Amino acid sequence: MVQLLLVEDDASVRSALTRALSERGHVVTSAPTAAEGLRQAVEGRPDLVVLDLGLPDLDGSYVLRMLRAVTSVPVIVATARDSEQEMVRVLDAGADDYVVKPFSASQLNARISAVLRRSQGETSGEDAVRVGGLRMSVKAREASLEGRPLELSPKEFDLLHYLATRAGEVVSKRELLAEVWQIPFGGADKTIDVHIAWLRRKLGETATAPRYLRSIRGSGVKIVDPSR
Repeated sequence: MVQLLLVEDDASVRSALTRALSERGHVVTSAPTAAEGLRQAVEGRPDLVVLDLGLPDLDGSYVLRMLRAVTSVPVIVATARDSEQEMVRVLDAGADDYVVKPFSASQLNARISAVLRRSQGETSGEDAVRVGGLRMSVKAREASLEGRPLELSPKEFDLLHYLATRAGEVVSKRELLAEVWQIPFGGADKTIDVHIAWLRRKLGETATAPRYLRSIRGSGVKIVDPSR
């Protein structure tokens, strides 16, 4: 049984989603403000948080960063802002997925199931991943390069880890969007390009002088062991 926390200030939306998600077998608690949502997230330890960005007391993006400082609970952001720039911003802040308003309870439920499957898969799989001098631990959410800790955002970690588990294979942008961002459609290639560029800087490489990350024109990207 999944414990959900819904942080939404609109009473009618909150009531409708609570009822619809409860009918699908979830245990739903709700909060109308950021402060109450943060309190329940820490004290109630839900399995997943659905977070509205347009909250009356604090912007949801700030709440998301506060959550990420104290818990690794999966978070799905609900927003009326559908620009790619906004999408990149919330995903980089630590969201596991997002839905654009207006959305149906069925759509939200599908996203909840997908995020939880991925989260449970990470915790049940082999923890250590190694590619050359790169080391990653899913349980600790830590990465290092040749013994030097890497400071990665949650989404940077997820992207690098996914590529590392497929070392030597070319992974398409469509697959990365579906598996890392849980977006089952194209149209957001810029998101991948931006995060790959950020990872290159942190790995000490560039697009013209790659070591670990190799872009394959028209196909995707792969991670390789530079010593081979």
